[in-house]
Amino acid sequence: MKRNSLLEIFGTSLKLGLTSFGGPVAHLGFFKNEYIDKRKWLDDKTYADIIALCQFLPGPASSQVGIAIGMLRGGLLGGVVSWFGFTMPSVLVLILFALAFQSFSLGDATWIASLKIVAVAVVLHAVLGMGKNLAPDKPRIAISVMAMLVMLLFPSAIIQIAIIIGAAIIGYFLFSKHAVSNVTSFSMSISKKQGIISLAILVILLIGLPILAQVMNNQYVSIADTFFRVGSIVFGGGHVVLPLLEQEVVPNGLVTSSEFLAGYGMAQAVPGPLFTFASYLGTMISGLVGGIIATVAMFLPSFLLIIGALPFLSELRKHKRFQGILTGVNASVVGILLAAFYDPVFTSSITNAASFSLAAILFALMYFWKTPAWMIVIIGVVLGEIMHYFFI
Repeated sequence: MKRNSLLEIFGTSLKLGLTSFGGPVAHLGFFKNEYIDKRKWLDDKTYADIIALCQFLPGPASSQVGIAIGMLRGGLLGGVVSWFGFTMPSVLVLILFALAFQSFSLGDATWIASLKIVAVAVVLHAVLGMGKNLAPDKPRIAISVMAMLVMLLFPSAIIQIAIIIGAAIIGYFLFSKHAVSNVTSFSMSISKKQGIISLAILVILLIGLPILAQVMNNQYVSIADTFFRVGSIVFGGGHVVLPLLEQEVVPNGLVTSSEFLAGYGMAQAVPGPLFTFASYLGTMISGLVGGIIATVAMFLPSFLLIIGALPFLSELRKHKRFQGILTGVNASVVGILLAAFYDPVFTSSITNAASFSLAAILFALMYFWKTPAWMIVIIGVVLGEIMHYFFI
């Protein structure tokens, strides 16, 4: 029966992985339709509680929700199967795109430049949406602006982590009094012992991988270290991974800014989680093996955090001080993303009036006409070719 259950989990998650376009919010809608409305694997309240818990964790929220549902249905192995089905379609597309990019020298192609302009529209849309939700008042707007200024003036991965820690401290003192008090409890069949072991593994890897990378001087170990670290500290959803990864791979010369943005634009055209952008970067850095290592390292923290947090987070999230910390962190994420929007997204993509005009058209389609991201990619590439033919 367990084998049949795992096959059912895989088939359902694969279907979602092939059809779930539109980003994390859309993914959660697809999940509800498939897991709750059609299959009745869990009720609406349990689903809402899982979503709430995953919003408190770093990492890709929609992927973590899918992992948690898989664990509810088929235990720890069910979580792995659920993740694999949902994630692999976009991983394969992005790895193949990276291999084609290298093999056929696509860097100078017009449609690659168009993908970079697509990234401008998508990131700006994400910034505005996140700002509305995560920085709706003057204190949080101030945190966002300060985070942006510091990130632009002192761009580095270490500074970004320092910004998040500083925002957490501010949130602790500033927002704890205003936190929500009527938070629902949540239970799941993962023991506290399993949770502690999982969190211990997370800490060991966070400490051990950088040491191994320094001692061994091996590119595969370095890839594992970079992507595991990023996957462990990204708050705020898939788009926030952009500035963290950019600071890790572009200044070090692992990929160029143009290659980075081309892959980010392509990542908008595939279903599934945006974190599969790591698959493209890993492949660009060190071929197929690099892509596989980057993918596993990027998502492994999500598994460890889900297993480690669920037995404890249900109680922790009731505490107002903890909610205050996360309020501050979420506000800083908006500012970090604003800094990334300017550099490298805007500065590397908008080079003339035509590229600015195309970005404005694509943004308007997303913001006012609610055009999905995958359609924006297609429209951007087509309009880019037309504009290149007539105006450039």
